[in-house]
Amino acid sequence: MAGGAVVAALMLALTACGQGTTTTPTDTNSTTDNPNANFVACMVSDQGGFDDKSFNQTSFEGVKKAVSDFGIQEKHVQSVAATDYANNVNSMVAAGCNIIIGVGFALSESVVAAAAANPNIYFAVVDDSPQATSNFKAIVFNTNEASFLAGYLAASISQTGIVGTYGGQPYPSVTIFMDGYAQGVDYYNAQKGTSVKLLGWDVAAQDGSFVQSENPFVDVAAGKTAAQNQVSQGADVLFPVAGNAGTGALQVAAASNGKVSAIWVDTDGCVSASDYCSIMPTSVYKAMDVAVYQVIKDAMEGNFSSDPYVGTLANSGTGIAPWHDWDSKISADTKAEIDTIKAKIISGEIKVASAGAH
Repeated sequence: MAGGAVVAALMLALTACGQGTTTTPTDTNSTTDNPNANFVACMVSDQGGFDDKSFNQTSFEGVKKAVSDFGIQEKHVQSVAATDYANNVNSMVAAGCNIIIGVGFALSESVVAAAAANPNIYFAVVDDSPQATSNFKAIVFNTNEASFLAGYLAASISQTGIVGTYGGQPYPSVTIFMDGYAQGVDYYNAQKGTSVKLLGWDVAAQDGSFVQSENPFVDVAAGKTAAQNQVSQGADVLFPVAGNAGTGALQVAAASNGKVSAIWVDTDGCVSASDYCSIMPTSVYKAMDVAVYQVIKDAMEGNFSSDPYVGTLANSGTGIAPWHDWDSKISADTKAEIDTIKAKIISGEIKVASAGAH
């Protein structure tokens, strides 16, 4: 009876943190049959939640695959507000997790503090690389490289000669996409002698358009407003870097009768937001699921390293998704040019600058 009371109390504490939820799969493996059965991998989302069709959702896929492949346990808690972060991370510490992964730049401070206070637990953060302790690992991505390809593509398919981008907040993990996208547009203009205009981001000034909302990565209506503002100025290819708020751009494109398209970020939008696949030429992905899975595997096997994981074009940690419905709409010449540009970025012949690069 006492054990049941402890479990009930723990579940109550976890759900009290930011209205979070935690799940632990039924353990069908004894420790004799499966030496990993008592290993617990845990994840804390940011405000976007685990159904954001973007980086929280993709990161959590890595946890679920680790559970399926290794027979380990998992717990997760969803943050509703920024004030939940520290409490939610600490709730995972109390839940007996072996590794705790925070998703998003905004969680970094809370995770780093917990890592310093709990040296016997492994920690990681997706999308930031702060100075931290030896039990902490940064999971970051040079999405400026893949976004360069997306910018080049956007400029090549624009019919109005105007493309746009907007972010959720000016985090380095957001503006790194916008830096690469802008430089890709510029490179297209330089190669083709054109003057495609970009709305929403100035690389030199590091200033641009962001979702105007208290919940900038969640508020779809505010993301739609940002998209409509750029379409009203002539933009016909949008690049929202705003988590689920970017769905607003997909809605605007879908309602345009083929006049506007949108390039998704973080994951292949034709998978995560399949209803909008027809208006997405491609997506800039971050292989967060693969990175999270590997970090969990390393921790479980005693091979955890504090060296940052950096996803690049070279290691396929970032890239652009398949063309899907747009395969016949993008010319063979443009596809070949993008392949060549990708190779030049990997070789270092083309440099894609960004303050957020690693």
